[in-house]
Amino acid sequence: MRKLGNKLMVKLLGAIAMSFLISLGMMTLIILTNVSLQKMNYLKEFSIRSSYFMILLQFSAAIFTFIAVFFIMARKKILYVKHITESVHQIANGKLGLTIRIESRDELTELAQNINHMSEELEKKFEQERQLERSKSELISNVSHDLRTPLTSIIGYLDLLKKGRYASKAQFQEYLETIDSKSQRLKYLIDELFEYTHLSSQDVKLTRQEADLSGLLEQIIGEYIPIFEKEQLSVQKSITEDNIPVLMDIDKMVRVYDNLFMNAIKYSKKPSELVISLEIIGDKAVLKVSNQVEDFPAGNINRLFERFYRGDQARTDQQGSGLGLAISKRIVELHNGHIHGEYREGWMSFIVEHPIHR
Repeated sequence: MRKLGNKLMVKLLGAIAMSFLISLGMMTLIILTNVSLQKMNYLKEFSIRSSYFMILLQFSAAIFTFIAVFFIMARKKILYVKHITESVHQIANGKLGLTIRIESRDELTELAQNINHMSEELEKKFEQERQLERSKSELISNVSHDLRTPLTSIIGYLDLLKKGRYASKAQFQEYLETIDSKSQRLKYLIDELFEYTHLSSQDVKLTRQEADLSGLLEQIIGEYIPIFEKEQLSVQKSITEDNIPVLMDIDKMVRVYDNLFMNAIKYSKKPSELVISLEIIGDKAVLKVSNQVEDFPAGNINRLFERFYRGDQARTDQQGSGLGLAISKRIVELHNGHIHGEYREGWMSFIVEHPIHR
């Protein structure tokens, strides 16, 4: 049952009733005055026509009183309706986000609140559309730049081979290997772009299932140990033995962990330590991957989660797409989690917060 009920209707009926009573009182007062005047012989010479005129005057006074009193009592609501109408007109003409002031508590107020909500939602939608258009332009610009480099190299080396511009079989083989390398690089960039575009879609669907996060991480870290050792990274892990149930799309979350571990391998000081921890904090499971770096990677470490952002020149290489961490962030957000970076005294850390499934 609605709390407001028909509060506006009750107010209007009350105004009508009050106006009717006051006009009726006014009419009664005029009649009594006429009667008193007649008794005092002030009106005995009035003709029938004059009597009719007095009756008409009485009714006119009553009607005027009714209208005046009703207008005075309903004036605030009438002005509020006018304010709502003008505000809606402004919103319709593009002034999105405009809000109507809230007065009292009745159906008009409820209408104003709904219009405010609609206005705010429209503003958000249009801002999202504008942001999407800016993102599309930025994406096209960055993709064009990133794809042009390996493609230009492939075309150049193929032209050399086609024209026979190589001195020996060894040089011929070197050109082929370069073309293959650049082709793989091009394929990698395109795959990363498609993955990011897919994850950015509003229609992306996850295949969620409950998994033990501690067990999953132990397995993945075990697979990476030989790679860490080859890269002169000594792994210090602190993984809780408790069963941590997390609802996730395992394949996509494994992609996140792969990105974090590969990021640590690429940018760690060598030899050095790599610290991986997993603990339960409140209703979240918090994974932290920390590695030592030579220099602070960026003015704001969390800018590394922006697509195509690769940090400073020391972190820029030909193998990074600038999409890895952006993809990781999107996957974590799709799981209602949170990922962020920290830098402290030569240590760079990435923290992933997973909601625990109860």
